[in-house]
Amino acid sequence: MAQIRDEKKIKKRRGSRTCGYGTQGQHRKSGQRGGRGNTGGKKHKWTYIVKYDPDYFGKKGFKRPPDKQIKIKTINVGEINQLIEKNLIEKEEKFFTLNVVELGFGKVLGKGTLNFPVKITAKSFSKKAVEKINNAGGQINILNENKISE
Repeated sequence: MAQIRDEKKIKKRRGSRTCGYGTQGQHRKSGQRGGRGNTGGKKHKWTYIVKYDPDYFGKKGFKRPPDKQIKIKTINVGEINQLIEKNLIEKEEKFFTLNVVELGFGKVLGKGTLNFPVKITAKSFSKKAVEKINNAGGQINILNENKISE
């Protein structure tokens, strides 16, 4: 069984300059606390990590490399409406026709309003875009893929 001191060590060592901590470090800097920050997290500070920050080590999730990411250019229904108002889209019979892929876009999104019946051709449409196009009396034409994504 360990013996309990009657006096604290510091009281004994007053006047000795180093107070028993040696001539170099003298109980200062980051060596006293076992390294800066989370240094020693895998060794002498392991119990702290396990108790207070168990998710500190290890991988979480997956992120595709930037060169492999698929980037689809999108256009909103409101932007298509603006193109019609500026007379940039031709009208055939009772529909305005627009091929979004020829303009360099892949997907039609549903932000904004559509005031004209439009026949739109694209690779994919959002559900809101399909709803707004149908409510305006228009039609959709999906290229290649037969799906409506969110």
